[in-house]
Amino acid sequence: MQFSQIIGQQPIKQQLAEMVQHNRLSHALLFLGKEGSGALPLALAFAQFLVCDKVNGKSQHAIGPSLFGEEPDSGLKTPDSAKEPCGTCPSCQKAQQLVHPDIHFSYPVVTKKAGTPPISTDYITEWREFIKSYPYGNAYDWLQFIGAENKQGNITAHECNDIIRKLNLKSFESEYKILIMWLPEYLGNEGNKLLKLIEEPPANTLFILVAENESLILPTILSRCQLVKIPALETSDIETALVSRNKTEPATARQVAGVSEGNYREALQLVQHADEDWQSLLKDWLNAILRTGPVAQTKWVEEISRLGREKQKQFLRYFNHILQEAIRFRIMGDSTQLSAAEKDFCEKLNKKISDIAQQEALIEELDKASYYIERNANAKILFHALTIKVYHIIQDKIVFR
Repeated sequence: MQFSQIIGQQPIKQQLAEMVQHNRLSHALLFLGKEGSGALPLALAFAQFLVCDKVNGKSQHAIGPSLFGEEPDSGLKTPDSAKEPCGTCPSCQKAQQLVHPDIHFSYPVVTKKAGTPPISTDYITEWREFIKSYPYGNAYDWLQFIGAENKQGNITAHECNDIIRKLNLKSFESEYKILIMWLPEYLGNEGNKLLKLIEEPPANTLFILVAENESLILPTILSRCQLVKIPALETSDIETALVSRNKTEPATARQVAGVSEGNYREALQLVQHADEDWQSLLKDWLNAILRTGPVAQTKWVEEISRLGREKQKQFLRYFNHILQEAIRFRIMGDSTQLSAAEKDFCEKLNKKISDIAQQEALIEELDKASYYIERNANAKILFHALTIKVYHIIQDKIVFR
């Protein structure tokens, strides 16, 4: 993968190239970015950058003058090669296909055959297909892709032993041996097996850890890594990517990009359900909470419980977005991200919920609900409880802590 294939993140791309150019590359890097920010594609592109023959000055031209008198390539000294892997040399082609012998991968897996310990190598074919199809996917997408169903993925002690074995071998082709570990949050205390290797690695060995939640990583590993923070994507970058890559209608792309909160994966999910009338569903819910009472509330909860987990999350995200835009609308007086109907809805919402603290409390409760849905909470129980909380926040101005 090349840097040019990654959505936005220009400052990070420049930073990574300069780390190599100025010889400031640590042997252990932690790419920390929330879901949909592109942290994994950046790690893949950076690994390709490191093994690229042109970047390393190992292209055929860089070895010496041509028989026909052309000037040799100057490798890293040329501006283009300092910023982007060439994409054409044998090393780049292997890296793009995820078959380079010196780039290794580790990721959460489940047992493939009964009685055998699960290791990443068992799923390397699926991994290549997944990266090709879902480069901005999350752990849920990956575990569903490999048929894990409700099983919990892990990076096991057997995986750690396999990593130690691989990285203690000599490199095959490149100057570097690279391990990309996706989601080290799934690495339990068995990860301490890797401490000595991370702290005192063999020459030219590089660890790239790609994480979403810093607090779930073993502190012993975290303290040994150089942090590279990957920010959420800009709304304009998501909008452009949806139009150019996903062939989304510009009006839909603009609306979805505003709701996705810097998460390109979420934007793709929202596009699939762009025709869903979330506003009507939200109006029905608020009317049931504030006007029509328990019977209507129960009917609404039954309805949303049938939608499935992804749609439930998208509905909560939509309400969250509306609340945030209502706050901006209250302060700034207008919003370019909203349709006319949504602006009218925000005005009515601001009249009903007059205190910003109430709106912030609702946002917090919606975030919690989305978190629990991701972890297979019972939808009926969750939405009944959320309905009660929303009623008390709006009607009684009670802020739950």
